[in-house]
Amino acid sequence: MKAVILCGGKGTRLREETEYKPKPMVTIGKMALLWHIMKIYSYYGINDFILCLGYKGEMIKDYFLNFETWSNDFTLKLRCKPDEKIIHHNQECLEDWNITFADTGQDSMTGSRVAQIKKYLGGIGEDEDFFVTYGDGVSDIDIKKLYEFHKEKGRIATLTGVHPASHYGVLETDGDIVKSFKEKPRLDGMVSGGFFVFNKKVFDYLSEDKNCVLEDEPLKRLAINNQLAVYQHGGFWYSVDTYKQYEELSKMCEDGNMPWKVWV
Repeated sequence: MKAVILCGGKGTRLREETEYKPKPMVTIGKMALLWHIMKIYSYYGINDFILCLGYKGEMIKDYFLNFETWSNDFTLKLRCKPDEKIIHHNQECLEDWNITFADTGQDSMTGSRVAQIKKYLGGIGEDEDFFVTYGDGVSDIDIKKLYEFHKEKGRIATLTGVHPASHYGVLETDGDIVKSFKEKPRLDGMVSGGFFVFNKKVFDYLSEDKNCVLEDEPLKRLAINNQLAVYQHGGFWYSVDTYKQYEELSKMCEDGNMPWKVWV
C-alpha cells in the first residue's frame, strides 16, 4: 500500500516558519516534520509514499535528494573524482523509502491534490486501498489497526476522529464562583485528524479542479451515501497550525517527550 501526504499548503498561520519553507519542512528536533510523519507509516511497513507538492515544493525535493548528506556525517575529498568525493559514515540512518514527488499546483485544494495523484498509485486493483494524511500532524495512531477497521467496515473511506486539546483553559463554575480550572483539557467532541484510508472508488467523488476541497463536498457526499467510517483514536494527536503549536511540539522533542515516536 501507499501513503499519500498532502504537502502543498502555504501554512499562513505559521508565517514565522513558512515564509521561507513549506510547513512540512519545519524542523522538529533535527528532522523535518514530514520525516516524523513518514516514520509513523514506515514503522507499520508502509514505505511507498506520494508527496503532493505545491508551495515551495522544490525544498521538499531538495531535502530528500540530499537526504543522505543532510542526515549523515561525511568526509568530503575535494580533489577526488565526483563519484568518490563524498564518503558517508552511517548508511544505517537512511530510510528504505520509495517516494514519488507530484507537483499538484500552488493553489490547489486538498481534494484536487488527491485526485491528481491517481496515476501514481500504480496497478493496484479496483478494490485496493491507500492511505492519505496531512503534512502537519503527528500521532501515536496504530496504522495497522486503522486499516483493519477500514476493511471491517467495508466503506469507501475512513477518517480518524480525534479529541483535540482546547487552546484555552476551561472553567468549572457554580453560579458566579469558580470551582476548578482545567488547563487546556481534551475536548469531548471529535474532529477529523486526517490519517485517512481510501478505496480507489473515492476518485468518483473527487475532481482535479483546483477548488475541490476534500473536507467539503467529497466527504459530505460520502457521508450522505453511508460510505464514510470514523476510526476513533483516543491517543496522542497533534497538529501544527500556529507558531505556538510548533514551539510546543518542538519543546516535547527537546524534552524527550515524543508520544508520536512509535518507532524505536
